[in-house]
Amino acid sequence: MSIILRAIFAYWFLLFMLRVIGRRAIMQSSPFEMILMFLFGGTMIQAVVGDDRSLVTAALAVSTIGLMHTLVAWVKLRSVSFRKFVEGTPIVMLKGAEWNDTAMRRSRLHVEDVMSAAREKGITRTEDIEYAIFERSGTICVIPRKQ
Repeated sequence: MSIILRAIFAYWFLLFMLRVIGRRAIMQSSPFEMILMFLFGGTMIQAVVGDDRSLVTAALAVSTIGLMHTLVAWVKLRSVSFRKFVEGTPIVMLKGAEWNDTAMRRSRLHVEDVMSAAREKGITRTEDIEYAIFERSGTICVIPRKQ
């Protein structure tokens, strides 16, 4: 039973920490973010399974985490506020020619991050961007200005 409780705690703790850290960590766009995610998982799995390295313990921990994930998905379908807590909401980083510095700072993004996403769409100048939106998935959506 303690394995199940530790797995439940680990799931909710990691979910909370990922929300606190922000979407950039979830994007895993750089080696720094990938290292962070691997360390989180590796550290928490040690606390969940402890000294018991049996297949039964591993299966119980994985099953519990899988069930927690299914429960969260089910609650997200039924509760808008819970979905916003878990997934966040899209954030407008650039509207017209106005950068949202507060949102950029809170999201720990730089203009270079937005411009990198813009270049992927063939946009090289800020003036050619109508909107830049930091999506819930951690990606940056760039909408070009109409000519």
